[in-house]
Amino acid sequence: MSGASGDAERYVRANRDLWNAVTPHHVASQFYDVEGFKAGRPRRRTGLDALEVALVGDVRGKTLLHLQCHFGLDTICWAQRGAIVTGVDFSGEAVRAARRLAAEMGVPATFVESDVADLPGNLHGSFDVVFTSHGVLGWLPDLERWAQVIAHFLAPGGRLHLIEAHPLTWVFDDARTDGELKVVFPYFQGPEPLRFEREGSYAAPDAPVHSIEHTWMHPLSDVIGALLRAGLRLESFAEYPFVAWAMFPWMEERADGAWQLPGGAGTLPLMFSLSASKSKPS
Repeated sequence: MSGASGDAERYVRANRDLWNAVTPHHVASQFYDVEGFKAGRPRRRTGLDALEVALVGDVRGKTLLHLQCHFGLDTICWAQRGAIVTGVDFSGEAVRAARRLAAEMGVPATFVESDVADLPGNLHGSFDVVFTSHGVLGWLPDLERWAQVIAHFLAPGGRLHLIEAHPLTWVFDDARTDGELKVVFPYFQGPEPLRFEREGSYAAPDAPVHSIEHTWMHPLSDVIGALLRAGLRLESFAEYPFVAWAMFPWMEERADGAWQLPGGAGTLPLMFSLSASKSKPS
C-alpha cells in the first residue's frame, strides 16, 4: 500500500477483512433496506441527503469518482442524478455487491476494488467530481496520500466534496447512555490507530461477526492541510450542529433524518463539509 507503514498495512488488512465479513449482513439489513432502495423508497442512509445534493450540485453529464463507497448505494444515487460514476472500495465483498445491485437496477456504474492509497495503479482517467462522505476518514492511516490521490484524479477545474463527522466528536465516549459527553480519546493522535472491539456492526448489531476496528484520529487541520499541500484550493468549509447518524445513543433524530444533541443544542460542531478544487492550467 503506497504511503503506509508495515504496521499500517496490517491494520488496513484487518479492517478490510472486517468489512468483507459484515458487508453481506449490511446488504440484508433493515438499516440499509436495499429492497426499499431498489423500489424507489430510500431510507435516510440509503439515499443522498439534501446537504450532499446541495454541496455537490448538478452532476448531469459529469464524471464522478466516489471514494470508499461501501456497496454502492450513494454511487447509484449519483448515477440516477445523471453522473457518470465510478465507485471505489477496498472490500471485495462490497464491490461485488455494488455491481450486482447496479445490474439489478439497470443503473450504469463502474465499481473498482482498491484501497484509496493504491488507486492510481488500479484506475485510469480523471474526474470532474470526487465525492466521499460519512464515516470515511477514520479508516485512512495517511491523509497526505489520500489528498495526493484526490489531486491525481481530479480533472483541471474539478472539485472534491467531502462531508464527514467533525473530528472533535471522536474524542467522546460513544458507549455512554447517560447523556454525558466524556472525553476519553485524544484529538491529536500518533501513528498507532485506536482499537475498538464489539459484536456485530453499526448496521447489523445482531450479525454473527466479532468486530475489531482500527481507526485513526485526524484533526481538522490535518484534513485541510493535506488537501492544501496536495495543491488543491479550498473553496468552501462549513460546520453543523447535527450529524448523519446517531453517533451517541441518546441523540435525537431531526425531521430531516439527521441527528442532534437533545433539544437541538448547538453547543458543539458534529459534522463538517468542504469543497476543494484543482486549478486549471494558466
